Amino acid sequence: MTDAKFLLFFFCAAIALAGAIGTIASKLPLRAAMSLLVTIIALAGLYLTLDAQLLAAIQVLVYAGAVVVLFVFVIMLIGPAPETSSAPGSVVWRMLSLVGIAMITATFAFSFVDVASTWVAPPAGFGTVRGVAGEMYTKALVPFEIVAMTLTTAIVGALAIARSKTASELAEMKRRRVAEDASAAAQPAE
Repeated sequence: MTDAKFLLFFFCAAIALAGAIGTIASKLPLRAAMSLLVTIIALAGLYLTLDAQLLAAIQVLVYAGAVVVLFVFVIMLIGPAPETSSAPGSVVWRMLSLVGIAMITATFAFSFVDVASTWVAPPAGFGTVRGVAGEMYTKALVPFEIVAMTLTTAIVGALAIARSKTASELAEMKRRRVAEDASAAAQPAE
């Protein structure tokens, strides 16, 4: 890894860390979603510095382009959260969370301080479409197919649940409701 890539890697890592902290620390949901977007774009930059161009593109297209947009739509649809008073123990939990984050960050930082090994060059084709497809369709074909079947089943199930009722189904539901109401009215009150 060249010096420029090394500096870009740590710059993207710092931006990703700042975005992640902004995501969990923000009280406003829209700001949290924007911080998540910053984190996702910084992760794409990390993938680029590691020569994984396909993962960087997928990161931006799928997560930034679809998931964050979905989050923003849901936030805008639901509207702002009502104002709530701060619980007395919430400050303690926030401080404990910050101490935990600092401990984890320090552990990672000190584990990288005494690195004596050199960077290993990635194999040819690493991170490219051909390299990822070759690994996925040769070594991981069965798990790939299992995931595809599971997602297809989930989509069919969602369509079956979400489909609109036909006129005969609606008439049958109405007939049952009327019969249930009539039987409930006919029973003597206790």
